Amino acid sequence: MYIEMTDETGQVSVQMQEQITDLLQFAAEKIGKQNKEMAVTFVDNARVHEVNLAYRGIDRPTDVVSLEYKPESEIIFDEEDLLDNPELAEMMEDFDAYIGELYISIDKAREQAEDYGHSYEREMGFLAVHGFLHINGYDHYTPEEEAEMFGLQEEILTAYGLTRE
Repeated sequence: MYIEMTDETGQVSVQMQEQITDLLQFAAEKIGKQNKEMAVTFVDNARVHEVNLAYRGIDRPTDVVSLEYKPESEIIFDEEDLLDNPELAEMMEDFDAYIGELYISIDKAREQAEDYGHSYEREMGFLAVHGFLHINGYDHYTPEEEAEMFGLQEEILTAYGLTRE
């Protein structure tokens, strides 16, 4: 998986960026998305507030904004077309490698790490995996979706070694 990493704050260490990249690679392997591309941008609360308002219409800062890329192929071909033609589905999977981007607030990560009583590294990892799952179609609007998504994210974090302390 290719991950473009940007630190707008100048406060995220190279080591932390490498750990997040490695964790997202691990998560991609876990859900079969190794051949994809995404972007991660570390921001402060003011910037994540702007992004949250612009893209989600929510006028407050948040911990992570996940922007899932919807490829044009989804407009051209519906799911039935792709099921009926596995070669076309494989070709479109390769063609539409970019899956989306995350904006992670390092301010919120610090606040929440303290609030939840675990490390900043754990919280940054949690936010990265949480956002990554969102841009791969996972959600938590219903109890069933929440159980699936939260279970998978905990499984990934634990298997990677970022457990709650």
